[in-house]
Amino acid sequence: MSVRARIDHLVTSGTFALDGGTWDVDNNVWIVGDDEEAVVIDAAHDADAILAALGGRTLRAIVCTHAHNDHIDAAPALADATGAPVLLHPDDLPLWKQTHPDRLPDGDLTDGQRLPVAGAALEVIHTPGHAPGAVCLYAPSLGTVFTGDTLFAGGPGATGRSFSDFPTIIDSLRERVLTLPPDTVVRTGHGDTTTIGAEAPALGEWVARGH
Repeated sequence: MSVRARIDHLVTSGTFALDGGTWDVDNNVWIVGDDEEAVVIDAAHDADAILAALGGRTLRAIVCTHAHNDHIDAAPALADATGAPVLLHPDDLPLWKQTHPDRLPDGDLTDGQRLPVAGAALEVIHTPGHAPGAVCLYAPSLGTVFTGDTLFAGGPGATGRSFSDFPTIIDSLRERVLTLPPDTVVRTGHGDTTTIGAEAPALGEWVARGH
């Protein structure tokens, strides 16, 4: 099957809330698909904007890289509007329930699972640390990985709040992410795109120092 998928991108704005604090944030929403079908990665803040970007395509799934509220707050509304299932790694259910106590995800993400769309496949890589159920989504045929808040341009995701752990995120990056080809494009949950090769040297130094 030929790869027909392309990657569309929009930025939505809202708030991130955890541990009693609230911060204004801009989130990257990624849409992978062709003119007929698509998958949304991280339905953040604005279901109507995401629906507009889909443009009538069949939505196959709403995939959550993790369950911090700013990545999932629009997921139920988008699911209701499209009939698409919301997929989340079960280790993040405690976080999910903080935002959506009366609505569970529709299905589980599991390490090694492959999500097909438009001739491409998104491979689920469990990368705990920023959150227990954090995942990255690797699309080898598109030369890209969607890292949520596990890896940014400039370093790993934050680990200073509940449900997070810095040694764990470093282990995830060393064992699961930095092993990808250096030219793999890293599409993040916030901010700019980067590559595995651009991030590997600094991450390697943190691994070597053990912090």
